[in-house]
Amino acid sequence: MANEAIQVGTVPIQAIEMGERERLLRGLAAATFLIFFQAYMVAPLIPRLSSAFGVSSQTIGLIVPAYMIPYGISTLLYGLLSDRLGRLRIMFTSLLAFVVLTALTATAQSASQMNFWRLLTGLGASGVVPLALALMGDLFPYAQRGRPLGWLFGAMAGGMAFGSTMGVLLEPFVGWRMLFVGVAVGATGILGVLLPYRSRLSDRVGGRAPSFQEVITGYRSLLATRRGLRTYGCVLWNGIFHSGVFTWLGLYFVRRYGLGEVGIGLALLGYGVPGFLLGPLIGRAADHWGRRWLVPAGLGIAAIAVGVLIFDVPLLVAALAVTTLSLGYDMTQPLLAGIVTALGGKRGGQAMGLNVFALFTGFGIGSFLFGEALRLDFGAALAMFGAIQLVATVLAIPLFRSEITPPPLE
Repeated sequence: MANEAIQVGTVPIQAIEMGERERLLRGLAAATFLIFFQAYMVAPLIPRLSSAFGVSSQTIGLIVPAYMIPYGISTLLYGLLSDRLGRLRIMFTSLLAFVVLTALTATAQSASQMNFWRLLTGLGASGVVPLALALMGDLFPYAQRGRPLGWLFGAMAGGMAFGSTMGVLLEPFVGWRMLFVGVAVGATGILGVLLPYRSRLSDRVGGRAPSFQEVITGYRSLLATRRGLRTYGCVLWNGIFHSGVFTWLGLYFVRRYGLGEVGIGLALLGYGVPGFLLGPLIGRAADHWGRRWLVPAGLGIAAIAVGVLIFDVPLLVAALAVTTLSLGYDMTQPLLAGIVTALGGKRGGQAMGLNVFALFTGFGIGSFLFGEALRLDFGAALAMFGAIQLVATVLAIPLFRSEITPPPLE
């Protein structure tokens, strides 16, 4: 990667000024923030939407997997298309789809209509974030990728934090429909800011479209190595665990502490804050020390946070546990994405597409499984997820021991 002149339009990557890379990075981080803002503002609104549409919490809770699973599946297609047509072309088309479909979600008149628009939004919006991550693999060498990936994952964490909090805080004043309209308006502004890069860095690569057999062979090669299998497996479980717990935290605070919408928003205030503030710093730590200990530590921190939520602790302690849970995510998923950027080679889009497929499929599965476990009670559901996370922590120590600091580039 370091010695290849990757072509973006007529300009080799190495010839693109660092300032331009940084401006593009920040624009993509802003788009990432809004996409995750709207994704995470939905789950805390489950009690409110349940009342608005006159359905049970489990029924309206399906809007989470209705968005997450199609999002994950369609990234497989977007990754392949980006390797053929270019990252930027697909990203801008997907961002435009996000604008339109997010605005249309505000027109839903029933839970089934809400699920329909969420499904279409998941299909349309899923080409932005994974391809932005893959583009970082094109723009930055592996030894310098932790910081830009930290920016993008920090934007994801910020979107989680502000979406889960501000959405439920603003809903009583503006209504849930205006929340979606506001996100669509903000995304329109970001699209306008990014459009000049579409002509400046036209990165169409062209070439023969891969056959079905070549596509399958590409996925097999990504999963054939021990490094690829353990990385994608950890991504999948990470998505199941974190989405399973987070999706139902709003209902958790209603049942456990009797909070209203404002109280839920304040209790979730810390979720995503560690990544938003520390994302680039965590990325630099990975660049300096490697991912050998950081990934298992992140898994273990999340397991401890869920363990705290099992017990009848004071509200403030529960809110701090939510913040700690977020830190566990921020110490794992960005670092796993950094490994994925090194797995794909010339098929970086396919590699990152598989990564986001595993993550968002895990998001959808996790929210569904935790909802089913709630038929027992919150304590049992949290104990099951926490126990499996603890096992994953122990297994990660030997599995990731080879992820040391990469050698400096010549």
